[in-house]
Amino acid sequence: MTRIVLYYRRMNVIVKDTDNSLWASFVNGDDDALHSIYTQFVDVLYAFGLRFSDDVDLVKDSIHDLFVDLYKYRSNLSTDVNVKSYLFTSLKRKICKELKKLSTQENHNIEVLFTIFGSLEDQVTNDEVQTELITKLNKQLELLPSRQKEALYLRFNSELEYEEIASVMDISVETCRTLVYRGIKQLREKMVVKHVYKIIA
Repeated sequence: MTRIVLYYRRMNVIVKDTDNSLWASFVNGDDDALHSIYTQFVDVLYAFGLRFSDDVDLVKDSIHDLFVDLYKYRSNLSTDVNVKSYLFTSLKRKICKELKKLSTQENHNIEVLFTIFGSLEDQVTNDEVQTELITKLNKQLELLPSRQKEALYLRFNSELEYEEIASVMDISVETCRTLVYRGIKQLREKMVVKHVYKIIA
């Protein structure tokens, strides 16, 4: 195992310990801890929410409602949770529930799909070769099933472990690994793997 991998894992443990400490403080009555949790996670939650809906107001309202609920029902919360995956799972549930409610009001069915990256061009330089590569990758990503795109996003963009992804997606760890493996395999068949990893990592 390389030093880089060991360092990465050690940093992940430190971050999670800090998250858990903040969460425990919040559950035990520290309002400042909730503010710190909000500040730390609001941007990644917003980015994640936009993968399910491009309605900015709906996503912002869902995040707001999520933290209001955390405050209201604090006494019912466990101190032993994985903070990041808990927040992701809760936000996903709220957004999907709201989208289904809207579809019922408008008398049409809606399938909640996951869009993996939005505009990848915004994340890279203007280099023509890189831009062409991004365009090709975008096309291949669009061909992936929604669940594969979600698993890839959580793994490489949100840097969740397989156990955490399984919790967010409400699937087994084995199924989660299969989704990620198949997604990468399909991209590998169409793209140069080192470029694929560079872009989605």
